[in-house]
Amino acid sequence: MILSISGVILLGIIVFLFFKKDGLKASHALVCALFGFYLAGTAIAPSITAGGASLAGLLGGINF
Repeated sequence: MILSISGVILLGIIVFLFFKKDGLKASHALVCALFGFYLAGTAIAPSITAGGASLAGLLGGINF
């Protein structure tokens, strides 16, 4: 749960930066959000979730 909230916040910040700095149009952001919403209901959603968890574990294991 904490990972998904952190991911949503991080992706929200990235979308906001794209919107402000790189000229992302609101319609493009809406299409991307709808795509993600509908993608979450497909059979590939568990694989995406597992990949995100694996990436988070990999990044969490990096020592600076």
